[in-house]
Amino acid sequence: MLQIIAGMLESPAVIALLQGHLDDMYATSPAESVHALDISKLRAQDIRFWSAWQDDTLVGCVALKQHTPTMAEIKSMRTAPEARGHGVGRALLQFLMEQARQSAITQLYLETGSMDFFLPARTLYQSAGFKYCGPFADYPEDPNSIFMTKSL
Repeated sequence: MLQIIAGMLESPAVIALLQGHLDDMYATSPAESVHALDISKLRAQDIRFWSAWQDDTLVGCVALKQHTPTMAEIKSMRTAPEARGHGVGRALLQFLMEQARQSAITQLYLETGSMDFFLPARTLYQSAGFKYCGPFADYPEDPNSIFMTKSL
Protein backbone atom coordinates (compact mmCIF):
# COMPACT_ATOMS: atom_id res chain seq x y z
CA MET A 1 0.00 0.00 0.00
CA LEU A 2 1.24 3.48 -0.90
CA GLN A 3 1.92 5.73 2.08
CA ILE A 4 2.40 9.48 1.54
CA ILE A 5 4.30 11.19 4.35
CA ALA A 6 4.92 14.89 5.00
CA GLY A 7 8.55 15.91 5.03
CA MET A 8 11.37 13.35 5.09
CA LEU A 9 13.80 15.76 3.38
CA GLU A 10 16.56 14.39 5.62
CA SER A 11 16.10 10.84 4.32
CA PRO A 12 19.04 9.62 2.20
CA ALA A 13 16.55 8.02 -0.20
CA VAL A 14 14.70 11.33 -0.65
CA ILE A 15 17.98 13.20 -1.11
CA ALA A 16 19.04 10.70 -3.80
CA LEU A 17 15.65 10.88 -5.58
CA LEU A 18 15.75 14.68 -5.64
CA GLN A 19 19.36 14.66 -6.89
CA GLY A 20 18.29 12.32 -9.69
CA HIS A 21 15.49 14.77 -10.49
CA LEU A 22 17.94 17.69 -10.70
CA ASP A 23 20.38 15.62 -12.76
CA ASP A 24 17.63 14.77 -15.28
CA MET A 25 16.49 18.39 -15.48
CA TYR A 26 20.01 19.64 -16.24
CA ALA A 27 20.57 16.79 -18.73
CA THR A 28 17.43 17.63 -20.73
CA SER A 29 17.06 21.42 -20.38
CA PRO A 30 19.38 24.42 -20.70
CA ALA A 31 20.49 25.59 -17.23
CA GLU A 32 18.49 28.83 -17.50
CA SER A 33 15.33 26.77 -18.12
CA VAL A 34 15.72 24.47 -15.10
CA HIS A 35 13.26 25.47 -12.37
CA ALA A 36 13.59 22.38 -10.16
CA LEU A 37 14.32 23.13 -6.52
CA ASP A 38 17.16 21.71 -4.48
CA ILE A 39 16.63 20.48 -0.93
CA SER A 40 17.50 23.81 0.69
CA LYS A 41 14.81 25.57 -1.37
CA LEU A 42 12.29 22.82 -0.63
CA ARG A 43 12.68 23.71 3.06
CA ALA A 44 11.27 27.21 2.47
CA GLN A 45 8.35 28.28 4.62
CA ASP A 46 5.98 28.60 1.62
CA ILE A 47 6.61 25.01 0.48
CA ARG A 48 5.12 21.74 1.75
CA PHE A 49 6.84 18.50 0.72
CA TRP A 50 5.64 14.89 0.74
CA SER A 51 7.33 11.59 -0.05
CA ALA A 52 5.59 8.42 -1.19
CA TRP A 53 6.64 5.01 0.14
CA GLN A 54 5.76 1.46 -0.82
CA ASP A 55 6.65 -0.50 2.31
CA ASP A 56 10.17 0.82 3.07
CA THR A 57 10.95 1.85 -0.51
CA LEU A 58 10.73 5.47 -1.66
CA VAL A 59 8.70 5.58 -4.88
CA GLY A 60 8.08 9.31 -5.38
CA CYS A 61 7.73 12.82 -4.06
CA VAL A 62 5.88 16.07 -4.65
CA ALA A 63 5.82 19.59 -3.24
CA LEU A 64 3.33 22.44 -3.12
CA LYS A 65 4.57 26.04 -3.26
CA GLN A 66 2.03 28.59 -2.06
CA HIS A 67 2.19 31.86 -4.03
CA THR A 68 -0.96 33.56 -2.66
CA PRO A 69 -3.67 32.41 -0.23
CA THR A 70 -5.60 30.85 -3.15
CA MET A 71 -2.87 30.05 -5.72
CA ALA A 72 -0.15 27.42 -5.54
CA GLU A 73 2.32 25.59 -7.76
CA ILE A 74 3.27 21.93 -8.05
CA LYS A 75 7.02 21.48 -7.57
CA SER A 76 9.40 18.51 -7.46
CA MET A 77 6.90 15.94 -8.74
CA ARG A 78 9.01 12.83 -9.26
CA THR A 79 8.40 9.11 -9.48
CA ALA A 80 11.36 6.81 -8.85
CA PRO A 81 12.44 5.23 -12.16
CA GLU A 82 11.71 1.69 -10.96
CA ALA A 83 8.16 2.70 -9.88
CA ARG A 84 7.11 4.42 -13.12
CA GLY A 85 4.01 3.08 -14.81
CA HIS A 86 2.48 1.84 -11.55
CA GLY A 87 0.20 4.80 -10.70
CA VAL A 88 2.52 6.53 -8.23
CA GLY A 89 2.49 9.83 -10.14
CA ARG A 90 -1.30 9.80 -10.42
CA ALA A 91 -1.65 9.00 -6.70
CA LEU A 92 0.73 11.82 -5.76
CA LEU A 93 -1.11 14.26 -8.02
CA GLN A 94 -4.52 13.32 -6.57
CA PHE A 95 -3.12 13.62 -3.05
CA LEU A 96 -1.60 17.03 -3.80
CA MET A 97 -4.82 18.36 -5.31
CA GLU A 98 -6.74 17.25 -2.21
CA GLN A 99 -4.17 18.92 0.06
CA ALA A 100 -4.50 22.11 -2.01
CA ARG A 101 -8.32 22.04 -1.78
CA GLN A 102 -8.12 21.56 2.00
CA SER A 103 -5.87 24.64 2.15
CA ALA A 104 -8.44 26.78 0.28
CA ILE A 105 -6.31 26.90 -2.86
CA THR A 106 -8.55 27.43 -5.87
CA GLN A 107 -5.95 27.62 -8.65
CA LEU A 108 -3.07 25.20 -9.12
CA TYR A 109 -0.23 25.81 -11.60
CA LEU A 110 2.84 23.97 -12.79
CA GLU A 111 5.82 24.38 -15.09
CA THR A 112 7.28 21.44 -16.96
CA GLY A 113 9.58 20.98 -19.92
CA SER A 114 8.57 21.15 -23.56
CA MET A 115 10.92 18.33 -24.63
CA ASP A 116 9.79 14.75 -25.35
CA PHE A 117 11.35 13.64 -22.04
CA PHE A 118 8.49 15.48 -20.26
CA LEU A 119 5.65 14.04 -22.39
CA PRO A 120 4.61 11.47 -19.74
CA ALA A 121 4.30 14.27 -17.17
CA ARG A 122 2.28 16.50 -19.52
CA THR A 123 0.02 13.55 -20.38
CA LEU A 124 -0.60 12.85 -16.68
CA TYR A 125 -1.43 16.49 -15.95
CA GLN A 126 -3.77 16.75 -18.95
CA SER A 127 -5.58 13.56 -17.89
CA ALA A 128 -6.16 15.19 -14.47
CA GLY A 129 -7.77 18.25 -16.08
CA PHE A 130 -4.83 20.63 -16.32
CA LYS A 131 -4.94 23.05 -19.26
CA TYR A 132 -2.11 24.84 -21.02
CA CYS A 133 -1.64 28.48 -20.04
CA GLY A 134 0.96 31.23 -20.21
CA PRO A 135 3.73 31.90 -17.72
CA PHE A 136 2.65 32.61 -14.13
CA ALA A 137 4.29 34.03 -11.01
CA ASP A 138 7.80 35.16 -11.98
CA TYR A 139 8.35 32.70 -14.85
CA PRO A 140 9.41 34.29 -18.15
CA GLU A 141 8.29 33.11 -21.59
CA ASP A 142 10.58 30.20 -22.45
CA PRO A 143 10.41 27.80 -25.41
CA ASN A 144 11.77 25.08 -23.09
CA SER A 145 8.92 25.48 -20.59
CA ILE A 146 5.26 24.56 -20.73
CA PHE A 147 2.84 26.02 -18.20
CA MET A 148 -0.40 24.42 -17.07
CA THR A 149 -3.18 25.27 -14.65
CA LYS A 150 -6.27 23.77 -13.08
CA SER A 151 -9.11 25.34 -11.11
CA LEU A 152 -9.92 23.36 -7.99
